[in-house]
Amino acid sequence: MLAQTAPSATDPLRILADVFGYAAFRGAQAEIVDHVIGGGDALVLMPTGGGKSLCYQVPAIARHRAGAGVALVVSPLIALMHDQVGALEEAGVHAAFLNSSLDGRDAERVERELTSGRLVLLYAAPERIASPRFLAQLDSLHARGLLSLFAIDEAHCVSQWGHDFREDYLNLDVLHTRYPGVPRVALTATADALTRADIVERLQLEDARVFISSFDRPNIRYAVVEKDNARAQLLRFIGDEHEGDAGIVYCQSRKKVDETAAWLNAEGIPALAYHAGLDADVRRRHQDRFLREEGIVMVATIAFGMGIDKPDVRFVAHLDLPKNIEAYYQETGRAGRDGLAADAWMAYGLADVVNQRRMIDESPAGEEFKRGQRAKLDALLALAEAHDCRRVRLLAYFGEPSTPCKPHQNACDNCLQPPATWDATEAARMALSGVYRFHQHSGKRFGAGHLIDVLRGKATEKVSQNGHQGLSTFGIGAGIAEPEWRAVLRQLIALGHLRAEGEYNTLELTETSREVLRGGVPILLRRPSATAGRGSRGVRRSGSGRGGDKPPPRELDADALARFAALKAWRAEVAREHNLPAYVVFHDATLADMAAAAPASLDALGQISGVGTKKLEAYGPEILRVLEGRAGRTAHEPPDQFA
Repeated sequence: MLAQTAPSATDPLRILADVFGYAAFRGAQAEIVDHVIGGGDALVLMPTGGGKSLCYQVPAIARHRAGAGVALVVSPLIALMHDQVGALEEAGVHAAFLNSSLDGRDAERVERELTSGRLVLLYAAPERIASPRFLAQLDSLHARGLLSLFAIDEAHCVSQWGHDFREDYLNLDVLHTRYPGVPRVALTATADALTRADIVERLQLEDARVFISSFDRPNIRYAVVEKDNARAQLLRFIGDEHEGDAGIVYCQSRKKVDETAAWLNAEGIPALAYHAGLDADVRRRHQDRFLREEGIVMVATIAFGMGIDKPDVRFVAHLDLPKNIEAYYQETGRAGRDGLAADAWMAYGLADVVNQRRMIDESPAGEEFKRGQRAKLDALLALAEAHDCRRVRLLAYFGEPSTPCKPHQNACDNCLQPPATWDATEAARMALSGVYRFHQHSGKRFGAGHLIDVLRGKATEKVSQNGHQGLSTFGIGAGIAEPEWRAVLRQLIALGHLRAEGEYNTLELTETSREVLRGGVPILLRRPSATAGRGSRGVRRSGSGRGGDKPPPRELDADALARFAALKAWRAEVAREHNLPAYVVFHDATLADMAAAAPASLDALGQISGVGTKKLEAYGPEILRVLEGRAGRTAHEPPDQFA
């Protein structure tokens, strides 16, 4: 039973306004917050940028004020802990983290704060939770009634079906068995029905309320292009639409990450590499630069990104196919966390399908797990090959009905420019016949490139050496262009009607090939675009620009633009002094509102969304001086001492 205090101190709306500077909760936040404050368990599925952290931070503050002690937040990344703790301290909430970045003296200081009950929130990695020393500290707090709640962030990591499984998360059931009266809230941005069921079972959340928000990210535009010199396509995409913007480029291998980052730098785009093969100190420096500087492109494997809180990532690009839709959704969701227009762009080709299929087939996992992974890959391939609305398909995967994109600036590529389609059923039969004739002729298997040459009637040296110009399939597909043939083979492999095997990805028929050969399986494909190598729209989007001169997130007149520039310069100085990313001090949207309203008093400044009580006390007078110093000036004048 929580101790009774003044109602205003524990009122969630009061906390939201005073601490975080927001007037109202969004979506299901209010219901979740009330449920957790009341001591209930919850499983929360909410998209990246949807405000998951408030769902446990507000209850933690309310319960702490009511005498319930500290909230423990299980977080998977050191950088995320650092930034969230920094943001809470900026807002006047006493928080700390315990992880390997602390030396012995600092760790002891945090532990003293923990055992004293003064901390409101403590962030810790899952590895630490199961340690005897840490559990003993939690035991002591629990015995004194000073454990207010447990928040398990990135909860999909507990599931073998999730896309970021981490074995250390399996130990978190100890929180329920050892401290059964302490409410728990598990949060994730991505989990299909199978993953959700696994989370519930592994974390023993059978009695928890499940809150599922819309998975739609309406500010993100999804686009997939056929691979045709992917580097050149990426360069055009960034140059046409995101010059000077912060972005993330995902690659499958460490080698490709290093090479792509070096190439982008050579092309004049500031880029950094991130993967598990780099020294830990290098990874930390690169991540810090990405979070704190504008206009950096991070080229990374999936080792980078979970929990990244940078709001102004304007694009996420994939040069290789992700493993499944959950991974794709989670990775693309790192764009546009501030709600402004952002792009999810992917270059996709035949080799991607072959590689992902092979990785599943060669995995040492059990056959049941492999079947599950193949089904997840099939769903992603269907999204990539789709010629209808990508947003509808993406949301349908998570069980959310929707309607096609409206023709606005963030519509998916298929809705913006509906692709032409063609009936490839006969072409598919020709391709499978070609594979059959190879085997019948010599018992050998050949790759996609050679098959296409034979079907198109190209008398190459390899064709002549193998005597394939005499096959009945030689030249039967001469009227079909090579890109279309590659699309046919990609689709046949994606659907499981062809299989690529071995080091050279040679093709062989499968159990379902016969039905296609009989003409019983219709194959409808999108026709390769003549502009497949270009960006997803080919014109600059609103909000893009050079990193040092980005437009604000709303329309401002000349005087307001000058105030916005001065505020950004002031914020950069504060962020450097506090060793925090600039957005932790204030988001761009908050600065833009300040610049537009030009408040002349602390009371007026306190009405701006995102300005809480502590930040008003700490920065209010300085902000008013900055605004007053820019009064009546134009955007073309230099911002004086803030330049």
